[in-house]
Amino acid sequence: MKKLFAVSLLTLGLGLSQASQAGLFSSLFSNTQSQTKNPIVLVPGIFAFDSIAGIDYWYKIPAALQSQGATVFVPKINAFDSSAKRGEALIAQLDNIRASSGGKITKFNLMGHSQGGVTARYVMNVRPDLVASVTTMHTPHKGSPVADLVTGIAPAGTLQGVAFDVFANTVGNLVNLLSNNKKSPSDIRAMLAEFNKTGAAANNLRYPIGIPTTACGAGPETASIAGNSIRLYSWSGTAPMTNLLDLSDPLFGITSLAFSEANDGVTGRCSSHFGKVLKDNYRMNHIDINNQIFGLVSWFETNPKTLFQNHANRLKNLSL
Repeated sequence: MKKLFAVSLLTLGLGLSQASQAGLFSSLFSNTQSQTKNPIVLVPGIFAFDSIAGIDYWYKIPAALQSQGATVFVPKINAFDSSAKRGEALIAQLDNIRASSGGKITKFNLMGHSQGGVTARYVMNVRPDLVASVTTMHTPHKGSPVADLVTGIAPAGTLQGVAFDVFANTVGNLVNLLSNNKKSPSDIRAMLAEFNKTGAAANNLRYPIGIPTTACGAGPETASIAGNSIRLYSWSGTAPMTNLLDLSDPLFGITSLAFSEANDGVTGRCSSHFGKVLKDNYRMNHIDINNQIFGLVSWFETNPKTLFQNHANRLKNLSL
């Protein structure tokens, strides 16, 4: 009935200009499900980029959120580096966004994939005034056996280790160049040092907020840091292989063999837990959550774009 009324106004013209008619139509049918109070910042993990050759790291996810009223930012962050250095780069960009908003933007909803989740945790701990919520997705908070495997095969300082470093950092620098992120060179060792078992444990001792105190438990949904109340969430998947057409599936099928628990090919189910665990067993591999490769995800699972829209709606309903 509402649609018929709107169409009648537009067709009859009732003294409205074209701009006014378009505005009326938009107001009647606009979808604000994802329109959070604070902007959403999608923080990428390793191989971080915003867009290369028109291909987004978060494949079609920003557009899906924006179609429902969300304000979305994708920061430029080093492809391979420590979460602290990546976090400082993120802080600088958040400060710039806040300053240029003229006071309209004060905080952000950080949503981080893989290492992006640890990067978001760093920002939350050192600059809580910037953060309304932190959501981590497929983040190996307690480390990944894949990192231990790599450092074991190619130890730092050995011939094979040096060769690995040169190759990996060259790839990282190329990703940075193609993504127009030229601020600092890649450092694969700094990244790996955070995600082997020892490095992850040390990072969790330094920044324990949100990390479960039991082996496979959940953390608190709300944390107070320096007088700032911050909501904490996580979700993950446990299906390394999800789509026969997805070229990433064979890789994650192989890396999944390094685990003794259900995993997505990089992150173990329990390792992904942070804050309130929304779900930890989606039928998704490590990059399905950001709708890669090219949207070739499981046909038998909720689409990643829908998951982001639903979570944005959750944050909106909490006035975040």
